[in-house]
Amino acid sequence: MFDGFKSGFITIIGRPNVGKSTFMNRVLGQKIAIMSDKPQTTRNKIQGVYTTDDTQMIFIDTPGIHKPKHQLGEHMMKVARNTLRESEVILFIVNATEKKGPGDKYIIDMLENSSTPIVLVINKIDLIHPDEIIEIIESYKDELDFSDIVPISALQGNNVDSLLKVIETHLPEGPMYYPKDRVTDHPEHFIVSELIREKALHLTEQEIPHSIGVEVTKMKAENEGEKVHVQATIYVERDSQKGMVIGKGGKMLKRIGTLARKDIENLLGSKVYLELWVKVQKDWRNKTQFIRSLGYRDEEY
Repeated sequence: MFDGFKSGFITIIGRPNVGKSTFMNRVLGQKIAIMSDKPQTTRNKIQGVYTTDDTQMIFIDTPGIHKPKHQLGEHMMKVARNTLRESEVILFIVNATEKKGPGDKYIIDMLENSSTPIVLVINKIDLIHPDEIIEIIESYKDELDFSDIVPISALQGNNVDSLLKVIETHLPEGPMYYPKDRVTDHPEHFIVSELIREKALHLTEQEIPHSIGVEVTKMKAENEGEKVHVQATIYVERDSQKGMVIGKGGKMLKRIGTLARKDIENLLGSKVYLELWVKVQKDWRNKTQFIRSLGYRDEEY
C-alpha cells in the first residue's frame, strides 16, 4: 500500500538544556526550535518534519522535564507527557558533560513501562574525551531497556546521520503525513514570536527570561511580497523587567529587534520591517487564557 515508504513520530525528551532543539534544527537544516543557554527554553510541542525519498520523520521537541512552579510549567509538563503516547520512537537525550541527576531519573521513571523503542542519545560528545563515552553508557545502560545507544554532537553534526538511520529501522511503513517541502506544522507567526523570544532570552538578565512572552500582532507582506511588516509585543510580569528589556534609551530593545530581524528574514526569505513593543502583564504565567493567546497549544488526544 505504501510501496516501502516509512513514516512515524519521534519524541525528543530530556532534561532542560541537553540540546534537544539544537538536534532538531541540525536535522531540519534550519531553525524552527529556539536555542538558549537558559534552561526550559522550549515551552511548546514543536513539530519538525524531515522527509527523504523513502522516509518521513516527524520530530516532536518536548519542553525540558522539570518540576512545575506555575500554570505555564504545568502546561509544559502536560505537553511532554501526552507526546510520549503518540510516538513510534522516543529519543532520550542526555548531556555528556553532566552526571546523571534527579531530572534524568524522573524521566527514566516516566519511561519505565513504555513499550515504544527508546534510543539513548548521548549529546555534546565534542566537549568530552572519547574514553568518557564508555563511562556514560555504563551509567545508563541498565536503567532502561534501550533499543539503541547513539553518541552524537548535535552542534557539530557528528554521528547525526547514523542516528537517523537507527530511527528509520524502528519506523513502520506508512503515509507521507506532510508535503515534502514542509518542515514544521507551526504557523509562521508562532515561529516568528519564538525567534524574537530567543533573542530576548539571550540578551536579558538571568531573572527575566521565564517572565518573557511574545505575541506577533501583525505579519503582512508589502510591496508585492518584497517586504514583510511584523509587529510584536514582548510581555513581562513586572515594571522593573519592562525597563530592563527596553534598556537605556531603548538600546536593549533595538538589539533584540536587530538580531531577531535577521533570523526572521532567513525564515521568510524576504526583507522584514520589525516593530517591537514591551508591555507588562502581571503574573501572566498563571493565566491560562493568556498563555493560550500567545500560541501555546493545550493538545487534546
